[in-house]
Amino acid sequence: MNSKKKIHDLIKKISNELLIYIKDKEPLYEERWVPRTEITKELDLNFFAVPKANKQYGEKGWFFSIIARMLEDEGLIEYEKLEGRAFYRTK
Repeated sequence: MNSKKKIHDLIKKISNELLIYIKDKEPLYEERWVPRTEITKELDLNFFAVPKANKQYGEKGWFFSIIARMLEDEGLIEYEKLEGRAFYRTK
């Protein structure tokens, strides 16, 4: 198996785990909308995205955004923005 396939398989496993997490949290929230902040905080999914020599002011949710977008593209989750806050739920 080549490196590209291995990496993409690992990302797919991560996205499946995120899907399970969101589904498990849905009963706790109105209309099943799980806040993004809850997801990224509880799973510790904020990271620095630049080399140490560059400046970035704090960790960002870029990794979560990539995984969530993949799930959205597959039709497995939906996204909603309400009053400036992002929410996700499974389809």
